[in-house]
Amino acid sequence: MTRRGRTLAVVLTVLSGAVGVLSATQTWLHVALAGGASDDLAVAGTAALAVSTPLCLAVLALGVALSIVGRVLRYVFGAIAVVIALVLGYLTVVVVATRPISAVARSVTDATGITGDEPIAQLVASISLTVWPFVMLVAMVVLLVTGVFVLVTAHSWSTSGRKYRTDAAPVASATGPLDAVDSWDDLSHGTDPTAGDDRR
Repeated sequence: MTRRGRTLAVVLTVLSGAVGVLSATQTWLHVALAGGASDDLAVAGTAALAVSTPLCLAVLALGVALSIVGRVLRYVFGAIAVVIALVLGYLTVVVVATRPISAVARSVTDATGITGDEPIAQLVASISLTVWPFVMLVAMVVLLVTGVFVLVTAHSWSTSGRKYRTDAAPVASATGPLDAVDSWDDLSHGTDPTAGDDRR
């Protein structure tokens, strides 16, 4: 169960980040301009919410790292996942609920050359939503649940593989020969693997 818990957390975290990145690259908003000044403008998630892509990429990195870190970092990464989910989820809700001019201002400026919140607000006739902001919200809900799951269950996960451990290497058995990996591990921890060897 402990191994399954780690695997589930890693998969869901990576999936949340990947879906978030996908959503951010798609069109979130369509902007109709007053007086037919231009065709409707398509505003991508990266333009409507600039932090969406960096935060989702951070989630991807968290998911990968979660598969190898020790107990303390599991809690740290779980907490970071919760914070990112709350922040990005809240900002997405703001875009969905209020459709602020700030979310489309850059796209309108690029299309028309007009700058300033008031002139842009006067130029914008309507702003409509696509499905992609809601996809981002679903991804953030999954990430939030996963982060909480990590915080609750991380203590019961099995330790990561030997090659990722940073604690002291176990003392080699006196009855068995050291192989090349054991000797290298001893050297990396400051121990001379030949110290107890009587051979000259």
